[in-house]
Amino acid sequence: MGNKKGKKKQEVKKQKEKNQKIEEMMQREQNNLESEIMLLVLGTGDSGKSTFVKQAQLLYKNGFSEKECDRFKKAIRKNLIIHMKLLIRGSYDFGLELKRSNERRARKFLDIDDRSGLSEKTIISIKKLWKDSTLKEVFEKRVNLQIPDTADYFLDSLERIAEENYSPTNQDIINCRIPTTGINELQFQVSGYPWRIVDVGGQRSERRKWIHHFKHATIVLFVVAISEYDQYLFEDQNINRMFESLELFHNIAKKGTFVKTDFILIFNKMDLLKKKIKKSTPKICFKDYKGGHHASEAKKFITRKFLKVGKSKKRKVYPMYTSATNNLTIQNTFDKIINTVADNLM
Repeated sequence: MGNKKGKKKQEVKKQKEKNQKIEEMMQREQNNLESEIMLLVLGTGDSGKSTFVKQAQLLYKNGFSEKECDRFKKAIRKNLIIHMKLLIRGSYDFGLELKRSNERRARKFLDIDDRSGLSEKTIISIKKLWKDSTLKEVFEKRVNLQIPDTADYFLDSLERIAEENYSPTNQDIINCRIPTTGINELQFQVSGYPWRIVDVGGQRSERRKWIHHFKHATIVLFVVAISEYDQYLFEDQNINRMFESLELFHNIAKKGTFVKTDFILIFNKMDLLKKKIKKSTPKICFKDYKGGHHASEAKKFITRKFLKVGKSKKRKVYPMYTSATNNLTIQNTFDKIINTVADNLM
């Protein structure tokens, strides 16, 4: 009888010790959560969110692992085939004719499997097709063809990328477009604080996953592609990308979860705005725009549009301007972000 009581006491004692350890662990996790700075990166697809995360990895995590480089290598080579197909189809859409020597080559190229890799025959075809002035013209007119802005960067680098021992450079990785699916997180230490950057897919189908990461965000970084006022969604060719971004920002800003959460509005692709404004202006989607072909006026006008829907007495909204593929510009942007967050924590 005494042995049974003794065993029971030991079991109770062990359970208490176990419960105490669990409580201590939960407390430590809570303390870490409270001291951690979570930067929630939001925005529509193709705004440049994931490029920011990749730049942060280069700045604060010593770059990319061998496994990650291999993943980007496969994506870059696959994208070369996809980009060329988009250019060929674009020439048909515009009613433009390729050189006679390339017409048959272009039709046959459309039958290539995107996953087949860069065979010698495929490399020769891409090289000859990309030299065709018609496809260069298509690239310049790519606004509604869903051709990435960096497609020419990779097509111009075909020979290097096709080499057997090719390994992506940091700039290759920064320029590589892989749509974010699910949730990507990056953790690092800076300015004496643990940081966590959370990046989630910007496509409409991915946005339902965002809600689970709203609660503990220290600050929200909303990325806007400031040059996309004349482009339309991949998912819906009838919806202007700038309208979609503005509406999404408005919906996020008015959520109860963010009543007291500050925002950093990153207006990305400033370099492309300066090029595009010479040919087209934000009047394409904003009838009240009167700034003409001036990048500075377009910048101020679009900024006002977003600040108007995001303003609140209980939070601040900080506009910043950058080009996420430019290493020097992005370094300055991250310095501003870190300083802004540090000031808010004081």
